[in-house]
Amino acid sequence: MTLLDDLGGSAAERWDPEHEATAEPAFTGPVIELRDLTRTFPGDPPVHALRATDLRVERGEYVSVIGPSGSGKSTLLHMLGLLDRPTTGDYLLDGVPTGTLPERDRAALRGGRIGFVFQSFHLLAQRSVLDNVLLATLYSGVPRSERRDRALAALDRVGLSHRLDFLPTVLSGGERQRVAVARAVIASPHVLLADEPTGNLDSATSEGVLDLFDELHRDGLTLVVITHDDAVSARAQRRVRIADGVLTEVG
Repeated sequence: MTLLDDLGGSAAERWDPEHEATAEPAFTGPVIELRDLTRTFPGDPPVHALRATDLRVERGEYVSVIGPSGSGKSTLLHMLGLLDRPTTGDYLLDGVPTGTLPERDRAALRGGRIGFVFQSFHLLAQRSVLDNVLLATLYSGVPRSERRDRALAALDRVGLSHRLDFLPTVLSGGERQRVAVARAVIASPHVLLADEPTGNLDSATSEGVLDLFDELHRDGLTLVVITHDDAVSARAQRRVRIADGVLTEVG
């Protein structure tokens, strides 16, 4: 089962991280807090994918998590995206303990507060750029009356207002990833999770996408980028390394 399977669960204005699809009390603590979180998969012997993990990501931080294949990056991403549950410990999203929440509540948090950007874009090939972004509003609680304007604003934000009616198949890799970013931020998420976001891009195009992440960060969005690439990781404000399921801060 892929991440995408699990997720199936005025236009010129800039994206505003303070604007929420629904009104809710402001929470000023960390967006993400992992407390002694572990994930063990049964087997002989058991696989300890995450070991006693503590992590705080403050509001507005730009954090990269770097590690090689098999280090636990994918397991951590599934935890942060509320796509899996810990074996022990807990994950607080905006102060809400998520480990024992019913799946319906976890899906609502995921749809309204987390934006995802994937290595492989995951755009619908036979739907227009605008439609691909609009579809994200079905799961995020954006009021129907706001959906088109917010989709147009998100695409303007990533520099693709001139590509609204294009199909993803005629776009460059960098343009497709920008559509994916627009789709991820349309609901004003509290955190953007990016999984190897430049993995399918050449170096020049990667720089453009990372520049966009820098802009979103300056605008106040919290970003967590998971990567194996030192150059991508170095763009973040703060770096965390994962190896054998253990997280350590990079000085």
